[in-house]
Amino acid sequence: MKEIEFDAHNAELKEVWDAYHQEKPTRVPMSLGVGPRYTMEIPEVNPDGVDFEEYSTNPLAMLKRQLEHQYWVRHYIPQDAEMGLPKDGWTVHVDLQNYYEAGWFGCDVEFRRGQVPGSMPILQDDDKKRSLFELGAPDAFLGGIMQRNWAFFDALSSQQEAGYTFKGLPIINILPTGLGTDGPVTVACNLRGTTEFMTDLLADTEYALELLDYITEATITRIKAYREQLGMPLKTQSWGFADDSIQLISTGVYKELVLPYHRRLVETFSEGGPNSIHLCGDSTHHFPFLSEALNIKSFDTGYPIDFAWVREQVGSKVNINGGPSVPFLQTHTPDEVRAEVRRILTSGVMEGGRFVLREGNNLAPGIPLENLWAMYDTVKEYGVYR
Repeated sequence: MKEIEFDAHNAELKEVWDAYHQEKPTRVPMSLGVGPRYTMEIPEVNPDGVDFEEYSTNPLAMLKRQLEHQYWVRHYIPQDAEMGLPKDGWTVHVDLQNYYEAGWFGCDVEFRRGQVPGSMPILQDDDKKRSLFELGAPDAFLGGIMQRNWAFFDALSSQQEAGYTFKGLPIINILPTGLGTDGPVTVACNLRGTTEFMTDLLADTEYALELLDYITEATITRIKAYREQLGMPLKTQSWGFADDSIQLISTGVYKELVLPYHRRLVETFSEGGPNSIHLCGDSTHHFPFLSEALNIKSFDTGYPIDFAWVREQVGSKVNINGGPSVPFLQTHTPDEVRAEVRRILTSGVMEGGRFVLREGNNLAPGIPLENLWAMYDTVKEYGVYR
């Protein structure tokens, strides 16, 4: 395992990111998505053997596991992020993964060994598909799993007030979940079932639009309530959201049926942008239209992605985040990772200086540190702007 001189590393990354944000990049930054699942199966990082069920139902287990994970990432994962102990203290959050919105609307959550938690659809039965409309939108603070969200927020806040420390440092910031959204189409698929909702878009369009409207209005109400509760402004200059499931539809269907709901979200929370979106899978067929219609100027990509094509389509001023796929990083050697990163960097995606190297998308357990070092060493060699 490589030794890292944290002060030198942190000074370098500041220069890299400052240059990037000033649109005078010196090299491509590298930023990894590393959730707690990555370290859950590493005994020395998770000595209590906390699994996702305990993590999701015990606020003290969530707190300790999150801090153990952060500490390890900050000391061993190479990327252009601050490394070593944080200067002032720890930031933690209520982490209900990607099931929080489905759970808020009433879906049951399943915990499967070795996997992240998942939600179960509740509207698959055609006779019950309108049942949520009859109930109305769930309460922002007490509906479904959001009651747990705020109970956990209070529990973490109590620990902060009691002087909880980890590695000698206090908690300095706590956030609840639910300030963003995974997107109305994705949530509709969670509630109704992916096959069922995609069929609805064509075969029962009226119902599909009613469900999207219900989800969008409830989401806006929730985010507004949370921002007010936390003393945050309603709008920010830029706003980001996700909606992975739009990869399953054509841009024509997106324009006609989905765009109005995305636009409603963006206009509620953004002062105009530039805005950003996270899209796992391959939604690149939507990128040119999204860039113009919603002023999306930063795309967080999944895989498979043709980076040369994307850069050609969106132009040199749009930020693209992406890189080798997670399955590739799991199953290939460091030399093969180097070759793949070099291929991506020399594809033309660096044109304009708006590219950030990352995995596609979110590190999975078992990806060797050697492969992450191969990424980092290669971006330092081939990601330089000359």
